[in-house]
Amino acid sequence: KQMLDILKVKLGKRGIDVAALEIGDTETSLAAARQPVTLRHGIDHETGRKISKLVMDSKLKVQCAIQGEKLRVTGKQRDDLQAAIALLKKTPFDRPLQFENFRD
Repeated sequence: KQMLDILKVKLGKRGIDVAALEIGDTETSLAAARQPVTLRHGIDHETGRKISKLVMDSKLKVQCAIQGEKLRVTGKQRDDLQAAIALLKKTPFDRPLQFENFRD
């Protein structure tokens, strides 16, 4: 547990959200203990579909497309896109979300 605390502090300093960690069960033996920790990257297909359905059910004038490990939300007006971001920030998910804005 002490090593896990150190890992969380180091990831926090590097700007990685701790919710992206998937912590496994501890395996102990006489001399050592191991605990697998995986860092989740991207959005899996099932989570992408949930997010896409949530945005479409909100009746905003935006379109969603799953592109590999990313979900792309496009719309004509910036206000609609910001409303979609606010909706996703309010909704709790099992993994952290990052938002990129390519419109100028």
